[in-house]
Amino acid sequence: MNRSEKPKVRTPDFHMVKTVQAAEIDELDHVSNQVYLAWILEAAVAHSDAVGYDQAKYDELGLAFVVRRHEVDYLKPAVLGDTIDIRTWVESWSSVTSMRQTRISRDGVLLAQGVTTWVLINRSNGRPKRVPPEMVTDFMVDPHPQSD
Repeated sequence: MNRSEKPKVRTPDFHMVKTVQAAEIDELDHVSNQVYLAWILEAAVAHSDAVGYDQAKYDELGLAFVVRRHEVDYLKPAVLGDTIDIRTWVESWSSVTSMRQTRISRDGVLLAQGVTTWVLINRSNGRPKRVPPEMVTDFMVDPHPQSD
């Protein structure tokens, strides 16, 4: 690995739970594919917030992550009232990107899975920016610390 590469280390999982709402149901009486994608994005933002990289922090740094690519596999439907478990983590880092995995399940059954490539950009010029090593370190913190 050269000095500019970030370690290919997997971050701890971020976990959130949602209950399927009526507005999320499509004409086929199950959760719309667009909603799964919205959940993937929501979980990524919530994970970032949980490790200290909320919008105010990105504003302070003059940085933003933007999506380069989404891949989503829709495996089974979710329906109104289902309790949905969403888990996400950063699988790997490169000089300007992070590869994020997301799993969406119900009662242990995988409903959808996604891989998102995020690019860190400098907000002043829109160009890719190297991921600071401290950002990688900060994302390695458990997003769900146990209280005593």
